[in-house]
Amino acid sequence: MQLLRVAWALTGAAICCFLILLIHSRLLQEGQLAAGTCEIVTLDRDSSQPRRTIARQTARCACKKGQIAGTTRARPACVDAGIVRKKQWCEMVPCLEDEGCDLLVNKSGWTCTQPGGRVKTTTAL
Repeated sequence: MQLLRVAWALTGAAICCFLILLIHSRLLQEGQLAAGTCEIVTLDRDSSQPRRTIARQTARCACKKGQIAGTTRARPACVDAGIVRKKQWCEMVPCLEDEGCDLLVNKSGWTCTQPGGRVKTTTAL
């Protein structure tokens, strides 16, 4: 009798877990992002000028309270909103690990300098 109760309890727990997973998957249907994540929607590159490539990307983010869409390690990410408000771009660690970050003079963006001297400039809109 005791074994039967344990079996029914385990069955009930399994059904409950399955229902929670089903509800969660319905809430995060295709096209919806989990909180705190970003995805690149469009990426355009223009290499028409010699020795210069202009890249524009659009990202879609589902940031948590107090966060805003930004860049971390050269990828779109949710960052602290205060960083963007103060335009202290390098605080969000936008460059790759081996690159150095510097603010543009007018604080409109930042540069990432690679060890070989190549510079990538990013301006915020």
